[in-house]
Amino acid sequence: MTDRGRFRGVGVALVTPFLEDGTPDFEGFAAHVDFVISEGVDFLVPCGTTGESATLDDGEQRAVIAEAVRAADGRVPVMAGAGTNDTRHAARLARAAGEAGADAVLSVSPYYNKPNPDGLFRHYEAVAQAAGTGVMVYNVPGRTSGNIDPDTLFRIAEIENVIGVKEASGDLGQIMTIIQGRPDGFLVLSGDDALTLPMVAAGADGVISVVANEAPGGMSRLVTAALAGDLQAARREHYGLYPLMEANFIETNPVPVKTALEMMGRMEARFRLPLAPMSEDNKDLLAEALDAVGLLP
Repeated sequence: MTDRGRFRGVGVALVTPFLEDGTPDFEGFAAHVDFVISEGVDFLVPCGTTGESATLDDGEQRAVIAEAVRAADGRVPVMAGAGTNDTRHAARLARAAGEAGADAVLSVSPYYNKPNPDGLFRHYEAVAQAAGTGVMVYNVPGRTSGNIDPDTLFRIAEIENVIGVKEASGDLGQIMTIIQGRPDGFLVLSGDDALTLPMVAAGADGVISVVANEAPGGMSRLVTAALAGDLQAARREHYGLYPLMEANFIETNPVPVKTALEMMGRMEARFRLPLAPMSEDNKDLLAEALDAVGLLP
């Protein structure tokens, strides 16, 4: 049984660095894992949207997950992205993630297909049966064109091995309904950096964060303070990072965060098509945000 408590706090939605030939840069990836762990994140999330999972093939995805597990070396747990819109394929990815050593999997709701509530339930039932480890539901209507409403989520929450939800609907009313009505032990994690503080103040358990790639220490301090009820300290960290939280989405994620990491001297900003390098005007805006939060060299 997955220890749900290990996934409270800050999970970092890891970027996947690429070499010049377009293959994953495992050495750079391991160095980045060391950086975020040393700054205090609570768990790793490789192969999500921020990790460009949509353009990793199954073998690459398994290799990146295995490298995250190896580089973490037991210091923090790993929740691996393993989702797609074909239930059979999603089940295979979840099983492979567990075999690669992941402690849990993050499985996005099926995009494009637009399943009805029963289809969503059956999808997660199949993924959970295949995973062999804890499954975190990922609700991100802006990417999938479909929302998991609270009643459907509560039904999914009763499936064995389903441990929580990464909520990125942006609807605080829906989120509070979920927090109020969830079963005991069911985790609610923010999927939006900018909503982490209000969500934790309302009773959520943490965040799976993009900003934690660039500022893992600051994001960790924010969530630690919020979970402890020290809202004054949490607000200070939140507003200190807020310009970067916003700038990370002036273009499609993960283009800004990878570009920011390049500006910080941490890795080269390389992408797989259809993602392309950031526009020069937006680079200027991103540099201003990095400077505002004190992260430019």
